[in-house]
Amino acid sequence: MNFQLISCAQKVKVQRSAFGVHSSEKQSQTIKTGAARTDLYIKLLKGKNLAIVGNQTSIIEKRNKNLEASHLVDSLLSLEINIKKVFAPEHGFRGKADAGEIIKDGFDPKTGLAIISLYGNNKKPSNEQLKDIDIVVFDIQDVGARFYTYISTLHYVMEACAELNIKVIILDRPNPNSHYMDGPVLEIAHKSFVGMHKVPVVYGMTIGEYGKMINGEKWLKNGIQCDLSVIPLENYTHQTAYNLPVKPSPNLPNEKSINLYPSLCFFEGTTISAGRGTEMQFQIYGSPFLEKSQFSFTPQANEGAKYPKYKNELCFGENLQRTKNLNQLNLSWLLKAYKQNSSKEFFNGFFTKLAGTKKLQKQIEKALSTEEIRKTWKEDLEAFKLIRSKYLIYE
Repeated sequence: MNFQLISCAQKVKVQRSAFGVHSSEKQSQTIKTGAARTDLYIKLLKGKNLAIVGNQTSIIEKRNKNLEASHLVDSLLSLEINIKKVFAPEHGFRGKADAGEIIKDGFDPKTGLAIISLYGNNKKPSNEQLKDIDIVVFDIQDVGARFYTYISTLHYVMEACAELNIKVIILDRPNPNSHYMDGPVLEIAHKSFVGMHKVPVVYGMTIGEYGKMINGEKWLKNGIQCDLSVIPLENYTHQTAYNLPVKPSPNLPNEKSINLYPSLCFFEGTTISAGRGTEMQFQIYGSPFLEKSQFSFTPQANEGAKYPKYKNELCFGENLQRTKNLNQLNLSWLLKAYKQNSSKEFFNGFFTKLAGTKKLQKQIEKALSTEEIRKTWKEDLEAFKLIRSKYLIYE
């Protein structure tokens, strides 16, 4: 297996913090992202032709809080690193595009660098696009849900680079949902860009660890493996809190939405709105076909949702902003909405892709309880935990 972990230390231990679902103790040490640990990777980049896979989250935070964070691209250019082009994932290089919106190639107005979209018809860098590239640096903030497409982009980048013997360096970032694993494990028959690997909905790994797993399990085409290095985090464990400095995508505006996203994204495969077109994305749910309630909302076009579900229509549902943060997937809202729905339709074809199996829809239609559904995940989750354990960098 071609893999290298570039680090100055062994696994790190830190106190758990008061953020989110974690413990009440205060975080004792500041997390340092892979991107911020330039001393570990800058020598590898000198004299090489680089491509960056990044977006608005690809930043280097400053130790001094009075200083603004700098974008990875700007920082590397200032250090005279030869960046030839930038590849952008879903939502684009600046992270403003709608989910599913086709991103066009172009140029970054600040640096003049060519921006090549890896979303839409061109999900995998072509041989021509990687011509004369020595190293690809991948630096994108993930949120730890299988259907969040940045890990699919990572897969295709690694595959393209493996085919051309190009080195990939992942600058690791914390996973804000790394404190648990849960959900049905994907069945390969339902593989898609919102689910490419046999992992549960929530997999509890950083993107660097996930890249190691893609490589080690030989999930790339024809079982090829990539020359991969991971620049690890400092002062991090899977239970360490991390407050994202930048929205990872337009419809995940805050920590609450990120925590609820793995549970509420199932609504994207139904007639229920998960709050797109409001300022409470993935913190509420509702539709015109649910029972009238004290809480209602009317979706409008906004950044990241030009054509939201039920635009200009009054929706009834539930506000989850004050719910306790989750340590596991919550199916109760999905089951409640299905029971209340007065429309003839509820599920659409996207639901199976999100779930990674047809079983979940059938279980809901049969009125199984949350506990009964969760029991059917147990065996596959235990098997995945054994696979996951081989690729962990952090405790």
